[in-house]
Amino acid sequence: QVHLVESGGGLVQAGGSLRVSCAASGRTFSIYAMGWFRQAPGKEREFVAAISWSGGRSYYADSVKGRFSITRDNAKNTMHLQMDSLKPEDTAVYYCAAQTSTWNGVFISEYEYRNWGQGTQVTVSS
Repeated sequence: QVHLVESGGGLVQAGGSLRVSCAASGRTFSIYAMGWFRQAPGKEREFVAAISWSGGRSYYADSVKGRFSITRDNAKNTMHLQMDSLKPEDTAVYYCAAQTSTWNGVFISEYEYRNWGQGTQVTVSS
């Protein structure tokens, strides 16, 4: 089991940037594939981005491709989501998720993740 804590959310104007982070503790971080999901009010949780345990592979939802960047630092047990050119529709609670994996790939379904953080609010004003 790994414990995940998100940070870095906040309020930003449209067109601005924000970086959210996920700190992990517990089991060895480097064996976990990681992902970011978000949930807006009244909507279902949706996939945002994912990264393999090595950091060598990543995948993005079409809605954020070219604007968001997912990275990880296994030495520091952290993962980040750099969000640029933010839009009001990016407003949501952002969750990080982790899943042990011997396969150096990415997971894009929330049902593939067993470990979740508590979420951090990101609000983009127009």
